Amino acid sequence: MKPRLFIFSGLPGTGKTTLAKAVAKSYKAAYLRLDTIEHGLTELCHVNVQGEGYRLSYRIASDNLLIGNHVVADCCNPWDLTRKEWEDVATQHNGEYINIEVLCSDKAEHRTRIETRENDIRGFVLPDWENVQNREQHAWRTPIIQIETAGRRAEECIKELLRKIEMKTKELA
Repeated sequence: MKPRLFIFSGLPGTGKTTLAKAVAKSYKAAYLRLDTIEHGLTELCHVNVQGEGYRLSYRIASDNLLIGNHVVADCCNPWDLTRKEWEDVATQHNGEYINIEVLCSDKAEHRTRIETRENDIRGFVLPDWENVQNREQHAWRTPIIQIETAGRRAEECIKELLRKIEMKTKELA
């Protein structure tokens, strides 16, 4: 079986990290969280991060795919450019990729999540609601798995996602 790259995307506060961690645990995959990587570059290397976090993540993902590990990429991934680059990482390193978009379509719930969530990365500044609303997000042009989290418990979303991944995996075989 080829190693898989699970490419998560979606706005902050939609539930991406919760779902990405669940997939990483379920598949015993390497877990790459772009917020952690970018914050580390800023804090440790004093870099004004632009695309460096993605570029470093691609390299770490490549190393893992080359030795047969599944990889979960937890990032906003809002542009066609980064989506294509993630896909290239998988295909260039003998892997398969599965794109996963996490949504929270209820604006009031989404805003509440943004305004009340706990920060689990020491020293990282979480985006506020205005920042989240003003983010550029390209429409998808390739097949993806979508998970709607509004009004749902995390466990329910995780079950749905794992089921959809299994269905996608059968298509790839």
